[in-house]
Amino acid sequence: MPSTTRWPHRLVISLLWLACGVASAQNPPIAAETPEAPGKAGAQPVAAQAPVLSRDARRIHELSRDKLLQIRTLLRNSNTQASIGSGFFVSADGLIMTNFHVASQLALEPERYNGVYVTIDGQEGDVELLAFDVQHDVAVLRAKNRTTPAPVLEFRPATEALAQGERIYSLGNPLDIGFAVTEGTYNGLVRRSFYPRIFFGGTLNPGMSGGPAVDDAGRVLGVNVAKRLDGEQVSFLIPAEFAQALVRRAASAQPIKQPAYKEVARQLLVHQQLLTERFLQTPFKEQRHGSYLVPVPDDALARCWGAGRDPDTPSLKLERSTCQANSHVVAGDFSTGTVQLSYEAFDAPTHGAARFAHRYSQHFGNERLPKRSNRRKTAPECAERYVDQGKLPLRAVVCMSAYRKLPGLYDMTVLAATLNQPTQGVLGRLDVRGVAFDNGLKLAERYLQAFRWEAAP
Repeated sequence: MPSTTRWPHRLVISLLWLACGVASAQNPPIAAETPEAPGKAGAQPVAAQAPVLSRDARRIHELSRDKLLQIRTLLRNSNTQASIGSGFFVSADGLIMTNFHVASQLALEPERYNGVYVTIDGQEGDVELLAFDVQHDVAVLRAKNRTTPAPVLEFRPATEALAQGERIYSLGNPLDIGFAVTEGTYNGLVRRSFYPRIFFGGTLNPGMSGGPAVDDAGRVLGVNVAKRLDGEQVSFLIPAEFAQALVRRAASAQPIKQPAYKEVARQLLVHQQLLTERFLQTPFKEQRHGSYLVPVPDDALARCWGAGRDPDTPSLKLERSTCQANSHVVAGDFSTGTVQLSYEAFDAPTHGAARFAHRYSQHFGNERLPKRSNRRKTAPECAERYVDQGKLPLRAVVCMSAYRKLPGLYDMTVLAATLNQPTQGVLGRLDVRGVAFDNGLKLAERYLQAFRWEAAP
């Protein structure tokens, strides 16, 4: 569902995701009321339909209950809960699968946080982080000092492909109120997702991140990861193949005891390289605004939304559009790795050139950019140039901010304004989060070179 705002204000990402485990204790959303299972006297017509679903979910719960875990991140000094998520045993020697965003504090600030697992029966134990995959948002922990073999959830063989509409059961501990089973369906892979994600037609809630999604036989086919906040029963799972690959790597890994910023940065650099290559190798499409042709990503890379004339400016024909790549990855307590393109196209036939230039310049100057450094990034450094596009001269500004603890990564913003018409123009903006410096410049150059003016015949 598109969300449109005035372009000079901070752009709203059209895909609003919930990472179902990050600091969910601090900001729990309002939970929807769930009707109690029928069973009271006088409710026979409803009760006659309930056992089919209830029996399946109950069987899955019994198959899985001793393998399910809640993962808690605690502040070392006060032993208070900082965040919660879910997980499950994947090996008899105590390996546990969860999301990276559930365990990210253990990776980045192990001196401040420690982790524990809690079984469905309330037994607790310490965990240590062995390995993580930032790109696919999975992590492997080990239960420390466990003296008995752990009960294990098996993975569904990759040779058994999922069928559209196949029943899926997602398990976890939503909102820290108890373990739960939610039923839904397999709806294929998410379109335009940079990394494969399963579209789960069911409900996930904060605290369920990292829990397993299983088939009718109780075999893991995915890992809970996120849901859409602007829809109902639109949730997402990480395919099991990525979890299995990380388990194999973690089997011989040593515990992570020092802040792992360098490893996070290394994985994010791999991500941005893949993202840059895909954008550079895929030709831009052209979006027309009058005689202006501006670059937008191919449909396979991004979703684009548009808005027509602004009723607040009747004398000014103003069109807006935004394209967002579904490529974000979690880098701790924030997301990065995205590409967004936005445009404002102006046509003011009743304005004089001076009046239009004043208004046009105001919109360009009102673009919001961070002006100061913060704990995460340095203050942006910007350069302004006039770019000769032949028949379409541009005023361009490129700004870069470096990540303080993730060496080699930058946030880049490119602003562009066409300058060839007295009462017409297009303002463009490219935002790339978490990109290497050289790759950022390559993307900026390709973006600016793709603007065109095609006069009416």
